[in-house]
Amino acid sequence: MINLQPYQNPQYFILLLIALLPLMIGLYRGQRWHCYESLISLLFLFFIFDAEKTSQGLALIAYTIIQTLIVKSYCSYRNNPRFQNNFWVFVLAIVLSILQLVIVKLTPLFAAGNDSIVGFLGISYLTFKTVGMIMEIRDGAIKEFNLGKFLHFLLFFPTISSGPIDRYRRFIKDYDNVPSQEKYIGLIGKGLHNIFLGFLYKFLLGFLFGKIWLPQIQQLALAQRHTAPLGISIYLLGYMYCYSMYLFFDFAGYSLFATGVSYLMGIETPVNFNRPFAAHNLKEFWNRWHMTLSFWFRDYIYMRFVFWAMKNKVLKSRIAMANVGYLLLFLTMGIWHGETWYYIIYGLFHAVVLILTDAWLRFKKRHRQQIPSNRFTKYFAIFMTFNTVCLSFLIFSGFLDTLWFK
Repeated sequence: MINLQPYQNPQYFILLLIALLPLMIGLYRGQRWHCYESLISLLFLFFIFDAEKTSQGLALIAYTIIQTLIVKSYCSYRNNPRFQNNFWVFVLAIVLSILQLVIVKLTPLFAAGNDSIVGFLGISYLTFKTVGMIMEIRDGAIKEFNLGKFLHFLLFFPTISSGPIDRYRRFIKDYDNVPSQEKYIGLIGKGLHNIFLGFLYKFLLGFLFGKIWLPQIQQLALAQRHTAPLGISIYLLGYMYCYSMYLFFDFAGYSLFATGVSYLMGIETPVNFNRPFAAHNLKEFWNRWHMTLSFWFRDYIYMRFVFWAMKNKVLKSRIAMANVGYLLLFLTMGIWHGETWYYIIYGLFHAVVLILTDAWLRFKKRHRQQIPSNRFTKYFAIFMTFNTVCLSFLIFSGFLDTLWFK
């Protein structure tokens, strides 16, 4: 049986083009065929989760049923005038929604590195979608549950494995409407541009950095670990930059494919990257890098924690609350990537640098007359931010664990 992972080989793109062509003709003529869209999604989910991935497919089916029951039940509870908006019912819904993901993430820690049988490709990003829905239902922003729309949103195949992470209300607004012919022609142009740029990023630049140069530099860096203090050498520096470029081009290429295909389907999925290495500080970097994930963590973890802390007067200082929020946010993000020391240090590193960045911005605002601001200082800020990010990616890569301990 055929098994095709998203955006990994020519067969996937050929089948994708064949499947999307009737849908594109319909959208061009002002018609959106929801049933055909659902059929395409099911077909490509089958290609992704058949053959050796069948166990993951079964886990996805079970996950979908459970999440549907949780979201539908909480929406019914929230909209029933006989019930109050009880905080602990909300907490229970969140806990049940993330339970399968927590099991998947913690299993390798307690099972000698083995993966969980309830895991599948994209479980994190699907969970982010459902948790976001539950929070918006609690806020009253989502007032009704539609099974068909929920399933189409949850299982939207172009973004299922690694995002971008869409929001339910934004997605359904596109899903319920057909773009004008002029707008859809523009979406086709943007979609094809993203897809071809994705080929350049993922299959050319990502391949050069990740498959050709990175293994060679890695071997040279490992050869220096007994002669250089802590293995710190010019090759380790080369590994840091090469891995950072590979991580960007590979992930940005995937995201370009996902948004490009979404545009062809008349869905304006949010972009994930916006020239992140042109950021002047780390705060700006997170507004440019993996944007849908960073905005999700910002809106649903950081902002809600700070609001709760202010409401309950946990700390008197707003600055202290913001700093604790950074630590909570990036520690959570680090643990989400995995329970190894380098992921946790990666998260804490970003939290500490963001705290320092905020302190610097406050100092700069108070002393704006004394601190120069010109082309040189702007390029220097970009240079410093770029190197700080690359250092964090070196930590994230896990190569230091290999270099120092294995």
